[in-house]
Amino acid sequence: MQARLDVRHAPPGILKAMLGLETYLSGSGLPRELLDLVYLRVSQINGCAYCLDMHSKDLRAAGETEQRLYLLDAWREAPSYSDRERAALAWAEAVTLVTDGHVPDEVYEQAKSQFSDGDLANLTLAIAAINSWNRLNISFRTVAGSYQPATTATLTANARK
Repeated sequence: MQARLDVRHAPPGILKAMLGLETYLSGSGLPRELLDLVYLRVSQINGCAYCLDMHSKDLRAAGETEQRLYLLDAWREAPSYSDRERAALAWAEAVTLVTDGHVPDEVYEQAKSQFSDGDLANLTLAIAAINSWNRLNISFRTVAGSYQPATTATLTANARK
């Protein structure tokens, strides 16, 4: 596969806007590992190879087990996810697949039982952000495989300038 466009070389405002979301979310109080777990799951749904590569590497670098990464696609049947993670994953799936019947009340109630209003709003923004990243990377055919975990921190720091 050949990349169509390197998003890092797109108009600078695009990357700055997207990394601005990341900067905000990294200070939102939601744990980085939870965000990356949600990002990985949404990227599985959307089939974004670049984001799958990125977030699996970020999770492994943070100490996530291979077993939990392998089972993420079947998280409902796997015993290794906490109630809070399950609520976040269900919310992420419903928000990502919003055209499949909107976000069901039972999924909202599950999320509300685990997250404050502010945390749920931040989680929803994070889901919107990763869906946007997925669409950018899939549309421009960003090539997967070269990501290194320090890249996100470096890009985010540069976006603050």
